Amino acid sequence: MQTFLSDTLNDILKTTKSFNNVVMVLPSQRAKVFLKKELKNKINIGVLPQILSIEEFIAEISEAHQIDSIQLLFEFYNVYTNIEKAPDSFDLFSSWASVVLQDFNELDQHLVNTKDIFSYIRDIERLKKWSVKGTFKETDLIKNHHSFLEKLNEYYNKLYDYLISKKIGYQGLLYRESCKKVDQFLQNNKQNSFCFIGFNALNKAEEYIFQKFLEKKTTSIYWDIDKTFYNNNHLASKFIRKYNSEWKYYEHNEIKFLADNFSNSKNIAIVGASKNITQIKYVGEILAKNKNYKNAALVLADETLLPVTLNSLPRNIEDVNITMGYPLKDIPLSGLFKQLFQLFLTQDKLNKKEENVFYFKDVIQFLKNPNIYTIITNVDVITTDIAKKNISFVSDILLENYLVDIESNLKTILLSIFKKYISIEDFLDRIINLIQFLKEHSNSLNNEYLYRFFTVFNQLKTYQNSFEYFKDLKTLSQFYQQLLTKETLSFQGEPLKGLQLMGMLETRVLDFENVILVAANENILPANFQANSFIPFDVKVEYGLPTYREKDAIFAYHFFRLIQRAKNITILYNTEADSLGSSEKSRFVKQLEILKPNCLRHIISPEVITEKTIPKQIEKNDIVLNRLKEIATAGISPSSLTNYLRNPITFYKQKILAIRELDEVEETIAANTLGTVVHDVLDELYKPLIGTFLNVDVLQSMKKRLTNLIEKHFTIQFKNGDISTGKNRLIFEVANRFVENFLDQEIKVVQKPENQLKIIATEEELSTTILVYGIDFPIKLHGKVDRVDELNGELRIIDYKTGKVEITNLKINNFIELKEEKLHKAIQVLLYAYLYTNSKNYDFSKPLKAGVYSFKNLNAGFLAVTFNEKPPTTNITQEKLVDFIAEIKGYIQELYNPNEVFKEDLNAKY
Repeated sequence: MQTFLSDTLNDILKTTKSFNNVVMVLPSQRAKVFLKKELKNKINIGVLPQILSIEEFIAEISEAHQIDSIQLLFEFYNVYTNIEKAPDSFDLFSSWASVVLQDFNELDQHLVNTKDIFSYIRDIERLKKWSVKGTFKETDLIKNHHSFLEKLNEYYNKLYDYLISKKIGYQGLLYRESCKKVDQFLQNNKQNSFCFIGFNALNKAEEYIFQKFLEKKTTSIYWDIDKTFYNNNHLASKFIRKYNSEWKYYEHNEIKFLADNFSNSKNIAIVGASKNITQIKYVGEILAKNKNYKNAALVLADETLLPVTLNSLPRNIEDVNITMGYPLKDIPLSGLFKQLFQLFLTQDKLNKKEENVFYFKDVIQFLKNPNIYTIITNVDVITTDIAKKNISFVSDILLENYLVDIESNLKTILLSIFKKYISIEDFLDRIINLIQFLKEHSNSLNNEYLYRFFTVFNQLKTYQNSFEYFKDLKTLSQFYQQLLTKETLSFQGEPLKGLQLMGMLETRVLDFENVILVAANENILPANFQANSFIPFDVKVEYGLPTYREKDAIFAYHFFRLIQRAKNITILYNTEADSLGSSEKSRFVKQLEILKPNCLRHIISPEVITEKTIPKQIEKNDIVLNRLKEIATAGISPSSLTNYLRNPITFYKQKILAIRELDEVEETIAANTLGTVVHDVLDELYKPLIGTFLNVDVLQSMKKRLTNLIEKHFTIQFKNGDISTGKNRLIFEVANRFVENFLDQEIKVVQKPENQLKIIATEEELSTTILVYGIDFPIKLHGKVDRVDELNGELRIIDYKTGKVEITNLKINNFIELKEEKLHKAIQVLLYAYLYTNSKNYDFSKPLKAGVYSFKNLNAGFLAVTFNEKPPTTNITQEKLVDFIAEIKGYIQELYNPNEVFKEDLNAKY
């Protein structure tokens, strides 16, 4: 395949016999590698030319070193604090300084007179607040904004001078300095000839420098543009046409050189796919079918798709060269350090620093991070104990007890993490020590991750030692999070071997026979540029600074240049509109469809395989039947029976397999804890009164004891929990209100002279045995009835419910309906009635009722089981209980039938 670099070298070799004094300048580091490959193919013997990227070239002319964005931010803050009497804190400063530095960089790259443009912006703002009547009122915010804009030029000048004095700078500064020094550079390099290869959109500084070099007859420049675009005034050729018409060099020289490759026959497939993941999976299918991927490029227009792409490459792709960096925020290890920060940030937030205790969730998350979990053998024991004892805050002393048996070096490092930190340097040292320890217990891939984070934290420590701008951990954490979004982990590999996986900008100068382009959607290609800037759009236009118009032209060039020499091209775009991207295909793809009408177009979608949900079924073997016999001996409670009716599989898991819910730390009082407290308080209040009649004085005295009793029982049930503030305090008050309202209800009853209310029993354990046809052993039924009382000669079996119960939950048309979940509460209270009458040999001489007090529906009073007869009745007769227990025996018969399987109810609510 004939490439641009190959054609360029062929042309250079026509006039160049030796490369001793030749300097070649290219747009990127990647292009340098491919140029060297072409040179080796064309030159057997001889010295290679000096090959530089544009960044290296500019640094050489400017005689300054380009620093990274982090160091630049620190250097800027140093200048800023020397200017301002009351400077912003570093964390506030960093929120706006990066935008200012971006503007400074752009102004320098385009050689804008900064004094003029900042005066222009200042005058615009002054005009905005000008009023004929002088009635414009400035708020403090507006005043601060105007003051800030007026100081921008001072910030720029001081920063520029400061950086130049240290011979360091950002990219734009190096460009401006290069323009000042280019004449001297040319004078010092008279013997050299220069070739500029593969450039397109130049900034003003590059235009100035290139034209200076072109004044030398030994300099040449090679553009990569196809005639199809150049001759038709296409957006892709906007910049090259501009240079050809404006540069003095082209008054006497022809442009080098216009190719004619786009018009050649090509296999182009334009594929729409629903969602980004479908695009990536389809790419995997293409690569799996393609055995020859040596001259192939997989280009991601949306570089955030890199992690999912790497996980979707097929097995036949043995070699892949990745030109993009892997974002640090997407590396699993980043979570460990985030959790480490969170330990202390939550501690500060909850004012627990002096006690040096840590929120249990943060401790568990840290210990269960895979990097820690694999080296501590008893993490599960620790987390179980924390949950069992309901420990909301874990002290460093408690952790020391937990870690008593682990290896001494690890123990020292882990315990040092949980000690009070003296300074930010001390905190960073702890992280660095942890990384160094983990390196000895990790695989090679994880060690690469650890090394990258080691350099990040060492860098932060160096800056802190030099500048001391991180005043607290919160500032450090915010800066670290910003750093994660910008920093990447670079891949190492053979750049000329295998599949080339790259972003759009990395394709400059390079040509591939097979191209797969992913995410070719509007707002991605071209990108939706909404860059933050303090320079208004109209001011940018006035001073010739690039706007979205120029950036659209840059993307048009990259898109069409990528495919102009390719033979097999697959372009994928997302057809689904969602919050993560547009569903409209890129305008460049639409233009391509016009330029190449024979493109194949189709829409793909993942194959959806529907599976019929089959309910689980578990047969009753001998082990299960033996366990059921044990349950029959121990006793079946009303709640166990309704649990079986609700979903047999749940009953199987809880009662046969004896699987319990995992213990968890109860931060907020759970509903079952609230219910237990209310039951226990009522039991303690009423138990001393068994056998007596209630009166108003007794009930009023109960109310006075109420708060203390509720506190007592919350202390028992809600271990180590705090009920003094927040949601727990509200739940405490709810419990208090529940019981208080219930006692008020009782007072209303006993206030009436005709009412006599006698307490018979509270929280009484009841049991009886029954014989069921087909089962050759007795079945024990047991349960604890909340209360039995007698009101005006009627015996009442009462169940307390802290949830809401309606009368419809207790209305029975016939016993066959009891299986319905809405009537399960009726089953419970009727079983209590059966247990009571059987165990007490009740003679039914007095009327019997069974029902519920619902604390969320107390206004309804006592909700009794109602039999929907004519007329409806709440009286439970011996005959009704016989019919009821016959229905219950049917359920038990089903439960103990060896031929009946435990079958899952797919419609069960839980």
